[in-house]
Amino acid sequence: MLALRILLLVLVPVVSLSVGQTPLPTPGSPSHSRIEKIDVAGKRVELQSLKGATLFTSSKFKRRISVPLVIHFHGAPWLVQRHIAETMPDAILITVQLGVGSSAYGRPFSEPELFGRLLAEAKNELEAKSVWSSITLIGFSAGYGAVRAILRQPDNYKLISNVLLLDGIHASYEPEGKTLADGGRISPADLDSFVQFAKDAVAGKKTFVLSHSEIVPGTYASTTECVDYLLGQIDLKRKPSRRKGPMGMRRLSSVGKRGFHVFGYAGDTAPDHVDHLHAMPYWLRSFGIK
Repeated sequence: MLALRILLLVLVPVVSLSVGQTPLPTPGSPSHSRIEKIDVAGKRVELQSLKGATLFTSSKFKRRISVPLVIHFHGAPWLVQRHIAETMPDAILITVQLGVGSSAYGRPFSEPELFGRLLAEAKNELEAKSVWSSITLIGFSAGYGAVRAILRQPDNYKLISNVLLLDGIHASYEPEGKTLADGGRISPADLDSFVQFAKDAVAGKKTFVLSHSEIVPGTYASTTECVDYLLGQIDLKRKPSRRKGPMGMRRLSSVGKRGFHVFGYAGDTAPDHVDHLHAMPYWLRSFGIK
């Protein structure tokens, strides 16, 4: 039921707001402002290599020999397209919508060749001999399943420069359903590729940014617990960082080293979760993608 409520909130904007505006929230509560739904000008192509994948180029896009590619998993395509058109107009965007649940995103990309076919088709659509100056993967909510699967393939892993996870990183408990408070543990196998990417980011070889809420699913590890697990693997600890965040969000903690950064935000409701998608440009800008 929570997943359904979250999906509806992602698809339906609540309050009109332009990208970049960060109004002060009412004291003690977030504003949950929403960006107005607008289909920004640009070219859209439904890709054949994966049903649910759409290639988008802004009307301001200028063809170059080397262009950045952003692939976004889960979340209303119109919103992500607007984010990119207004913050990175010279980037190529692929939005991927495959349904609800991380397995819907992870299962297709367990086939190693799928990612390569997706990249090849995107290049063909550009009708130019372009190369990717960088490849950035963004996973909102369940979209982390695709990012994890792609990073598990060594050849694909090498191609990825940046990863942004927006309140989306989960794992099973071991034994299944037994929470940390009850003596369970997080399944290491569910976070394997993220641990490696985090280590490379700390070493300055990659860039890995995560934002998360305080939502507690109960039957599987929360984003907070999974991020804490990652921090334990790379020997970093959070620091209190109470300040206003984007879109009226309330930041509670942060930690960073070289290319690795984590931002924890208040809130344990579906609107708090969706805030991360609407505020995406705030973290995307930190990559300095050109």
